[in-house]
Order: sequence, then structure tokens, then C-alpha cells
Amino acid sequence: MTRLLITGKSGRMGQTIIEAAGENPATEVAATHDVGEDLDAAMAKADAVIDFTIHSFTEEVVATALKHGTRLVIGTTGHSDNEREVIAEAAKSLPVVFAPNYSIGVNTLFWLTRKAAQVLDPERFDIEVTEMHHRHKIDAPSGTARRLLEILNEETGTCYDDDIRHGRVGLTGARSKREIGMHTLRGGDVVGDHTVMFAAEGERLELTHKASSRMTFAAGAVQAAVWLADQPAGLYDMQDVLGLK
Repeated sequence: MTRLLITGKSGRMGQTIIEAAGENPATEVAATHDVGEDLDAAMAKADAVIDFTIHSFTEEVVATALKHGTRLVIGTTGHSDNEREVIAEAAKSLPVVFAPNYSIGVNTLFWLTRKAAQVLDPERFDIEVTEMHHRHKIDAPSGTARRLLEILNEETGTCYDDDIRHGRVGLTGARSKREIGMHTLRGGDVVGDHTVMFAAEGERLELTHKASSRMTFAAGAVQAAVWLADQPAGLYDMQDVLGLK
């Protein structure tokens, strides 16, 4: 039985993860945490912590997990390069799953996007990515969209800083061959929609995933926490958990 600490217990994801953990026979919620509560005391009760709060809280979660030897599942997005380095350094001592999305469907989308980018000649196919989330999401593009762009950069030899075009306005001129479009939408209560489009003369391929419930992410995070029990220290993602690598 894996004893879990769920942070951000009053948030929408926190509540959903608590529910998902209750439905998984291999886990129990040993502790929860919210702003102003004692993280150290909560961490002492758990084998693994699942954190889907905000990126500025990550360093405290990581430091406390290192103190107690607690396995880490991090689903928070929007981290700075320094915060990502803190996570990578912790993974030298602890098993850590750090993923932009814990949905099985989205991780299949990651896999399909890589395969499509390998097959479809970037000299012929233009690539565009769109994502939409609820009005309360604070980072853009989403962590999932950022990972899709990273996969596309890896397979097409492009660069995030130089070749990603975040929206277009005015007289932009003709689209360059290395350009990958990124378009972010926000509104309503959309849980998460992501599309990767490959458009050529005479044909277009679209890969789309639409989430209608946060439970798909929560259940995946709980699955990742259980999977970590048998892993050595290291930095993993959901592709590792699902055996897609």
C-alpha cells in the first residue's frame, strides 16, 4: 500500500486526486496539505507526494521530500529553468515523475505526434499547435502544449526560442518553413483541448485530444505514484510509467 500526501487539497485538482486515490486499492491518502499548514509534518506520514499546485511551491515540496526520502510526482506546470533544475537535482537522490500531463490519452498524443513528425516531411508539411483551457489557468502555453512543441522541435530540428510563433497579427509576411505556430485559447470551464496540425498542399492531418474530466489526470498521477515504489532514483515522465519509451 502506497501512502500518499496530496498537496493543494482545497483546489480542484487536489480534490480530484484525493478521489482518485480513494478509488485505487493500492493507495491510501495518509496526509493532505494546503496553504498555511505544516508541510513537514504531512510529508513524514507519506511514501509519495503528489503535487499539482503552483510552480513557486515546488522548491519547498522538493526540499521537504528530500528531507524525508519521499517519492515525488509533480504535475505542476509553468516552471522556470531554475525550478526545473531543482527538480532534476532532486532526482539524483529520489525517484521523481515530472510530467506536463498524466492522461493516458495525452501521452498517446505525445507518441503519435513524434511518429507523425518523423513521417511527414517538414519541407512539405506546415505545423500548427492549438490548446484551450478554462479561464482560470495562469500559464500559457500549457505544459502539455509546451511538451508537444519540444517533441516537434526534436524531430524537425527547430528551436523553441527561434522558430515557435505565438499567434499572428498584422502583416506577418509569408509563413517560413521552419515556423511552428502556437495558439492559446482561454475560456469557460474547458478542462484541456490540444491539437497538432500538419498541413500540406492538398491534405491536412490533425491529431487531437480533448479532456472532459480532471479524473483522467488524477488517476494517472496516482498510477505514477504507485509505479515509483519499484524505481530507483531518477527523473521519469509518464511515458516511462506507461512503457511508451
